[in-house]
Amino acid sequence: MAVSAPSRIVGISGNITRPSKTRALVDEITRRIGERHGRPWHVIDLVDLGPSLGSSSSLDRMDAAALDRIREVLAADMLVIGTPIYKGSYSGLLKHFFDLLDPASLAGKTVLLAATGGSDRHTLALEHHLRPLMSFFMTHTVPTGIYVTGEDFLDSRPASAAFEARLRLAMDEVDRLLAPPQAAASFTTQHSNRETA
Repeated sequence: MAVSAPSRIVGISGNITRPSKTRALVDEITRRIGERHGRPWHVIDLVDLGPSLGSSSSLDRMDAAALDRIREVLAADMLVIGTPIYKGSYSGLLKHFFDLLDPASLAGKTVLLAATGGSDRHTLALEHHLRPLMSFFMTHTVPTGIYVTGEDFLDSRPASAAFEARLRLAMDEVDRLLAPPQAAASFTTQHSNRETA
């Protein structure tokens, strides 16, 4: 169950329609990470920012409700960023959202990338478009991105074997990125012990 602010793991669904497969994907990933790490989580749709998102050329031109959502993003320890893929790239409104942010405002955050598309033709859009954008913001992106199509959904939720396998791999990577230094050292020691056993 989602927990109200302050949220430490925040999902961003780069779609302006409801319901949407992108929102369902971001919900599923964000919820599982939050539950696995015992952290509060929350998901924001771009539509939550209201009409001032599309009409604003800077943050100081946005309304109070939109700024509240942006503060949630900036205060998060981790972001799950999901977008529908249109014509080989992420949504234009999602790009505009990031254009409004200071380049240093996301530095050091852990980010998991996800996308929905109509076919497997767009699988590499995460790597060619969204990952370079997050690199510009100096984030730590999870190596495994999660791309799904309509065939991966069951009862309006991503549930295919391919999705589950990809999510398990990404979650293991998230564990290492979110682990505190002592836990990370313990993980490394245990991993080394298994290799030498």
